[in-house]
Formats: sequence, C-alpha cells, structure tokens
Amino acid sequence: MSLSQKVWFITGTSSGLGLHLVRVALARNDKVIATARTLSTIQHLASDSCSVLQLDVREPFETISARVAEAISIYGRVDVVVNNAGVGMVGISEDVGSEGYLIPMQTHFFGPLNVTNAFLPHMRERRDGCIVFIGSRSSWKSHLPMYGPYAASKAALNAAAEALSAELVPFNIRVLSVLPGALRTSNWPNLTVLPSSRSSSLSSVRDAYGPMRDATLAHMSTLHGTQPGDPALAAEAIVDVVRGEGAAAGRAWPGMLALGEDAEGDIREKLGSVEGNLNEWKDVTRGITFKE
Repeated sequence: MSLSQKVWFITGTSSGLGLHLVRVALARNDKVIATARTLSTIQHLASDSCSVLQLDVREPFETISARVAEAISIYGRVDVVVNNAGVGMVGISEDVGSEGYLIPMQTHFFGPLNVTNAFLPHMRERRDGCIVFIGSRSSWKSHLPMYGPYAASKAALNAAAEALSAELVPFNIRVLSVLPGALRTSNWPNLTVLPSSRSSSLSSVRDAYGPMRDATLAHMSTLHGTQPGDPALAAEAIVDVVRGEGAAAGRAWPGMLALGEDAEGDIREKLGSVEGNLNEWKDVTRGITFKE
C-alpha cells in the first residue's frame, strides 16, 4: 500500500453522509474501515478495500480502544478518522432537563472524544494523521425551540475540535471541523424526541410548552425531502479537503469547513448578530477595565 493511499476510519456509515464518505474514499483508491452500531447494516460494504467493524461510540473507552486496536491492525495504520456517527435529537429544555441534554452529548461529544483519544497514541507515534469531526450549523443556530440538546452537543464538539487543533500541532495531526447545513438524508424521519426528565415529569410542564412543541414538530415533519444539501457532494468536498485535491488543491488547511449555502447563511447571520451586540454594548463591555 503506497503512502499516497490513505486509510480511513469512519463512524456511522450505515446511511447518509457516512455511507457517501465510504463510497468517495474508495473511489479515490483509498482503504476504508467502516463502522456502525449494527454490523449487519454495513456488511454489504465489505471488500478487499473496505473492512467493516461494529462500533457504538457510546460504549466505554476501554471497549472503543479495543475496536481501534483491531482497526489499526487491519491495514497496519489509520490515517484519517471521521467522527460522523450521530442522530437528530430534540426536546424542550425544561422538559428534558439535564438528563435529556446528556443523551446527545454521549453520541456527539463524549463518543467522538473517546474515538479520537483512542487513535491519538497511534497518530502521535507516526507524527501524522487527520481527525475529522462532523459538527452542524445548528451549533451556530441554536435559537430555535427544541434544538437546544442537539445544538449544545455540536457546539461542545466544535470547542473541543479547536482545542485539539492547537494541541496536536507538534505531532503534525490536523483537525477539521465540518459544519454541514441540511443534507438530504434520512435524519428527519429518524428524528428522536427526547423523553421528559424525572424532575419535569409533571404534566404542567408539558402542558405549558404543548403548543410550541406541537408546532415545532409539525414544522420538522415537513422538512424531509426538501433539504438543499447533497450528501454525495458534501462527501466529495470533505475528501477533497483531507486529500488536498479538487477544490482544495493548493489551498491552506481550513480548520473549519461549512458545507451548504444554508450553513454559510446561518453562520454569517450569527457573526453579524455577535458583531452588532459587541458594537451596541461596547461601552459596558469596556467599562470594567481597571483604571490604572
């Protein structure tokens, strides 16, 4: 296997963006280790160039480390780790409580950190590697009802990715945080409405937010099939950036990559809002400085 041929480890490959990433990486003559919670959902991907492993990113670190060691042994190395596994989870903050927020954090934050940390000794020893985190534009657009738990988990992932990016510079390990907009996948039909927490199980809590909850879920039910983003093109863009090919050829490493006009629009809107707030309140912001 040539050094130009990369070995990818991709989580959540049974459908959607993860499945497209497998296909694109294989089309570039790379090797892939595809994972999913249920092995039977990806068994059809197995070939000389693609190995399949069962992996639930919510499992304990020791279990994940064992899977990672198995993955490394398949081709002798792993060059690119893509933390893609995820699921749409929504709920009213007071209703789901901190327990509800913890559920997406297990999948979208602690899971990717455990997978990444399991690979880092291997990459540090080789002084080479790439870690990709599939985030979401929702981390920049969390001001919508019921999006809090999902957006918070993705925002935490973004912050961790930035810290890792700085920490891994001495080891020549690059980090890429991808912020897709709405991709036309099966995420809306598979949306999980988080259960009520024990502390907010009183019917008065659910009744108070009933109209908001019903209206939001009704709106979400109309979104499937209308998402503007093509997951196949998103996968091509990610592989281009990692390999330095296509649109990414000759360009500096982006660190953060927004995918989709809707993602770009939401991020620009948030940046404008933050700048406006800073300008409006700069007298108060600057007013706490010591007068020395």
